Amino acid sequence: MAWCSLRSLNVPTIDMGALRTRSRLAAVGIGCASVAGSSVWRSSCKKHSTPFACLSTSAVSNLKEAVVTNKAPAALGPYSQAIKANNLVFVSGVLGLVPETGKFVSDTIEDQTEQVLKNIGEILKASGADYSSVVKTTILLADLKDFKTVNEIYAKYFPSPAPARATYQVAALPLDARVEIECIAALPNA
Repeated sequence: MAWCSLRSLNVPTIDMGALRTRSRLAAVGIGCASVAGSSVWRSSCKKHSTPFACLSTSAVSNLKEAVVTNKAPAALGPYSQAIKANNLVFVSGVLGLVPETGKFVSDTIEDQTEQVLKNIGEILKASGADYSSVVKTTILLADLKDFKTVNEIYAKYFPSPAPARATYQVAALPLDARVEIECIAALPNA
C-alpha cells in the first residue's frame, strides 16, 4: 500500500504487520501515534511530544445507520434523510415540503424556511439529536437577497452557541425551492 498523502509530508513507510497487533491502522501522525477507526493508541515515545488530534471516519456499512422518519419529507433521490456514523448525524439537504403532501408549504421564503427547520427538527429527533446538538449547517438560497429573512427565522431554532455555518446562493434548487438546509449534529454520549 502506498501512503502517497503521508509521503508528501515526509512520513516514513510503515510496517503494517507490526502495527496490526496494536490496532486497526487508519493513519499515523506526529507524536508516535496511530489512529484506528475512532480509537487512538499513543506510545511512550519521548522523541516527539507534540500533542495532536485526529478524526477518522469509515464508510463500512455496519458503522453507519440510515435515519428515516415519515414526519419529514422523503428523500427525492437515492440518498437518506440522514445518516448516523461515529456519534454524528449527517442530515441531507432539506426543503420546505409538507411531509404529508410532498408539496411546498407556500412560495414565500418565510414559510419555506420555517418548514425546512421543522423538517430538520423531526429528522434530528428521529436520530436522537436536537437543534442544540447541531454543530454545522449549510444554507443554500435561490436568492441571496433572502439572507436577512432566513437569518431571522434560523436564529429562533438554534440556541447559543449557534452552529458553524456557510450560506451560498446557488443557480437553482430541487423543485424550484427557495431554500435548502443541511446540517451535522453530535449525538449525546450513550
